[in-house]
Amino acid sequence: MNEKIYYSAEDIAKMLGVSMGKSYKILREMNKELAGKGFLTIAGKIPVEYFREKWYGGAKEVSA
Repeated sequence: MNEKIYYSAEDIAKMLGVSMGKSYKILREMNKELAGKGFLTIAGKIPVEYFREKWYGGAKEVSA
């Protein structure tokens, strides 16, 4: 059971090829949407399923 359930800002930055600052901005925006729907959120992390659903075309996961 090594499958991630959350992406971190670093994961998103690598997958999308953006800076860490932009990655955190994306995370804050998505977490704000989730909180608005009544979900609990973790700062600096986003559920993998929600990210894949929201990001057009789906991001390609980068293996470490």
